[in-house]
Amino acid sequence: MAAYLIVDVDDLLKFTAEHGVDLQELAVALRGNAALVAGLYDTSNLKAIAIADWRTELQGEWQVEPETMFRSVGYEVFDADDRSCLPDCLLDGLFRHDPAPISELILATTSLDLLPLISKLNLTRNSRIRVWGADENMLAGTEYEDQVIYQLLDGLYGLRTKNVWVYIDFENISISLNEQGFVVNLDHLIERLVSQAKAHGKLVKMAAYAPWGQRGALPPLVDSSGREVAGEAPARLMMANIDPVFHLPGKQSADIRIARDVLTDAGHPEAGDVIILATGDRDFNDVVNPLLQRNKTVIVWGVRGSTGRLLQSHPSLQLEYIDDFTDLQTHQSLSAVETEHDIESFIPSQWSSVIIQFYRLSAMSENATTTVDELINQLIDARDVVSSERGDDLVSQAISLGILQQQSAGGVSLNMQHPVVEKTLLIVNRMVRRVANTLSSRNWEYVNYGFLLKGLAMERDLDRPGMNENDQWRSHWIDCLVRERVLQRDLVPHRHNPDDLVPVIRIPSAEEHPIARQTEQTHGDVEAAAQKWQGVPPHQLFETEAEVARMVTRIVVSVQQFTSFRNFAWCPLGSLHRRLREFDSGVIFQQAVEYLLVNNMVAVNEYPNPRSDYNTKGIELDENNPFVAVLLAERDEFVQVLLQMYRNNTTITQASIERILPDGWDVPLWISTMRVENVLNPLPGRSDQYSLFRTHHSVKLVANDDVDEVAAAGN
Repeated sequence: MAAYLIVDVDDLLKFTAEHGVDLQELAVALRGNAALVAGLYDTSNLKAIAIADWRTELQGEWQVEPETMFRSVGYEVFDADDRSCLPDCLLDGLFRHDPAPISELILATTSLDLLPLISKLNLTRNSRIRVWGADENMLAGTEYEDQVIYQLLDGLYGLRTKNVWVYIDFENISISLNEQGFVVNLDHLIERLVSQAKAHGKLVKMAAYAPWGQRGALPPLVDSSGREVAGEAPARLMMANIDPVFHLPGKQSADIRIARDVLTDAGHPEAGDVIILATGDRDFNDVVNPLLQRNKTVIVWGVRGSTGRLLQSHPSLQLEYIDDFTDLQTHQSLSAVETEHDIESFIPSQWSSVIIQFYRLSAMSENATTTVDELINQLIDARDVVSSERGDDLVSQAISLGILQQQSAGGVSLNMQHPVVEKTLLIVNRMVRRVANTLSSRNWEYVNYGFLLKGLAMERDLDRPGMNENDQWRSHWIDCLVRERVLQRDLVPHRHNPDDLVPVIRIPSAEEHPIARQTEQTHGDVEAAAQKWQGVPPHQLFETEAEVARMVTRIVVSVQQFTSFRNFAWCPLGSLHRRLREFDSGVIFQQAVEYLLVNNMVAVNEYPNPRSDYNTKGIELDENNPFVAVLLAERDEFVQVLLQMYRNNTTITQASIERILPDGWDVPLWISTMRVENVLNPLPGRSDQYSLFRTHHSVKLVANDDVDEVAAAGN
């Protein structure tokens, strides 16, 4: 009887961190429970395997190295540096040397990476397969749902997770941070407080105490764009599952309320194992000592320079400083960090307003220099400042930071070499261009907000440190451009449910907005360039516009594959763009479509969509066009080479293809095109090796086998 326990250590580290479980305690509990469910008298008959990328340092702080620790409690260790081929690596490196059929297989993991191993192993007829994970819906919808016995990790015998309860004196903490010179970014502060609490175990309760709604009771609280949001604090806390608890203004009121709630909660049977008190301006011995007597772990979060000495010197307390783990910026650092290095996240700020409004002003006057008074009036008109005095102060600070440069006769200009200016203008340009391209290529009046977020995620020019990190970052900048009147946001009825309003983004008309004029000029340039390409063969286009020529090839191949397989006359232009978006940097896709149109290689029209009440914009390929015929002939020749390698059992790599094809072929282009069309698929764990999808529609047509069957399949 062979019984195996396989523990995915790399994967389970997140579970141990979130649930406050000691890694050694987890290892022992897993092995003991595995022997118990397998019906073994002792754990020596169980083959326990700990898999991880042991050659790299595992995340976390360890008194004993994890590899040494797992060995010491009876595990064998298996080195897995490539998770993409994890089941095959285990099969070759571990199970191939043990031919005995397995009667009990237990996988401890929270991901699906290990599950394909189940179908590859030699199992007995009555074998039992168990998976221990963290999500009760982990196997839902998978082929393994009915094959395995699933159990949650935190329900295993002998494994106890630590519950964390947090009490935040928000009034005290925010005032202390402000007094120490920090800019209290509320969203950032909430995110870091929650993250730090989860590092101590399973977060069950979190409460924030303040005189909510009392004007002036809290210091300035801002969001990531620098907007004052103190009035929105309770709502933002609730969105993060933090309970905003009201108390009357005054230090004593908060202390009494927190002390009462902590001691009351501690008396409940389900009370937290770890109690975190976010405060620090007084002696909490009356609260701390009863908690310690109940064997609670007590952690105090304080602010440096504002934490009482008694709390700092208490021998049984763990003290953590909020200013250490939140990385809040100080008012002073804002003027220096921008010019020294990339900040953690490049988000909109007051300098964004100065730069964008200067950009708008210069676009209207077509002059790179403007006066300080003109810029201040522009900022007031955009409602970025409330008065001339505030505008003058903001412009003066921008000059001192080097964002603006003083010119003769009282004029100022943008310092285009300043990193903040360069990044801001790049973001403005790419976001406006993305909206304009989408509206133009799809003939839409507006762009759905969510659709725009997805499109911006593919903007490779924005892939820089601290930029284009997630949808929240993109939303911050879209909102900034709306506030600065670069973009326009409206609410329109949902086309399937008119009672439901959805946010959309437009570009203001050229009369209203100078940047829109520049955008229209850009589209005019694209169309003018396309006219120059009329009659230019695709291979000649490579000499001057290589990226456009490559996109032309991808479009022709993709549209032909789509229409041929489905026996359609046209391909939806939107889905085609999504399919090829990773290769579209800026206006490349639009330029390629313009080239195809001007050379009569395609037609773009509105077509009836059987799945919708609305017409769909589509693209139709003219396969009789000589330029199209040349590209499809190249496609067929490339596929013939792949078929030849397939028949000869030759490994398909870029190098082996280049040895067969004559010089002049753009092999990387054709490999990536075949990958997009699913003709070639990369082999897991093998660099630059591919498998041919021999029964693919296009491959069968090129091979001239089962043509009638293939054609019928498309009907």
